[in-house]
Amino acid sequence: MIVRKAVLEDLPGLIDLENRCFNYDRIDKRSFRRLITKAHALTLVGELEGRLTSYVVLLFRNNTSICRLYSIAVDPDYRKQGWGDVLVRNSEKEALANGCIVLRLEIRVDNTPSIKLFTGNDYKQFGSYDSYYEDGQSAVRLQKHLRPEFGHPGRKVPYYNQTLDFTCGPAALMMAMSWLDQEYVSSQHEELQIWRESTTIFMTSGHGGCGPHGLALAARNRGFRVRIFLYPNRTLFENSVRDVTKKKVISLVQRDFEEQLESMNVPVTESDFSLEEINDGLKGDEIIVILTSAWFVNGEKTPHWVVITSIDENYVWYHDPYIAEDKDVTAQECMDIPVPRGDFERMCKYGRDGQKAVLILSGS
Repeated sequence: MIVRKAVLEDLPGLIDLENRCFNYDRIDKRSFRRLITKAHALTLVGELEGRLTSYVVLLFRNNTSICRLYSIAVDPDYRKQGWGDVLVRNSEKEALANGCIVLRLEIRVDNTPSIKLFTGNDYKQFGSYDSYYEDGQSAVRLQKHLRPEFGHPGRKVPYYNQTLDFTCGPAALMMAMSWLDQEYVSSQHEELQIWRESTTIFMTSGHGGCGPHGLALAARNRGFRVRIFLYPNRTLFENSVRDVTKKKVISLVQRDFEEQLESMNVPVTESDFSLEEINDGLKGDEIIVILTSAWFVNGEKTPHWVVITSIDENYVWYHDPYIAEDKDVTAQECMDIPVPRGDFERMCKYGRDGQKAVLILSGS
């Protein structure tokens, strides 16, 4: 069998293979065309004597080291001949070539042969999805660290995806508080309540975002200890609006937050810092919520909050509360995202001034 990259001329064979292999959740011709031609996907086909016998689709995401195995299929007439293993090995090779150290996928819970294929290739289950498929069937979530020496250090932070475009801050904060306190309950009601408490009121052309002062105040009001690191010392997000009145409102809101934090003795360190310095001062019972620029992930010039789940000497691992469902991204791909430390350092600067903001939370 020859394994090669798919081309548009393979579309008829791919559609025929899809129909022979699946009764539900089939990839249609339009989707295959997009997968073959888009920059962040790779489709490999297995070919024998001019006939397509199998395929695998891989999805990549900007500025992360995770590859998602989106779909894999082997013609029923060619199964139990080891071709699935060949596709898996080629997928891992391509993932590494694209800078990925983790390969993840979902499999139907009733698809015993596929589960056996991947567990036999050292993939481990790390979660599940209820009613994931079109017919209501659930899925198991599997992953493999392609470079085990860079494996996730093991801090398991509960995941919560933001339900609105402007609530990344509350969602990231809730994930951190859920890790600190197992009895803390994340919900959309709580998400909106935190946003109301911590919003800057105005930002860009839409709803107000959440700054570090407001989020820290929300955490403190819920009984958590928090420290803030900022650089430079200025009114955050003020430059995201042009209207003078809106700028003044943002400034007044931040000043009010600062006064409340001062009365609660919440420490605010206003000096330049590196992620390494922050991590070196981190205690075992503390967790980081950090401001990033969405530009590095989806090309949008907006501030974006995430929660760091682990840091080692090579990678930063984080939960991203935003799930871009219109771009074939699932919650699975937004959890424990590994990014080289240097790349993450560049992500953690927002705007022309290179604004940095970090919250370090611990229990009450």
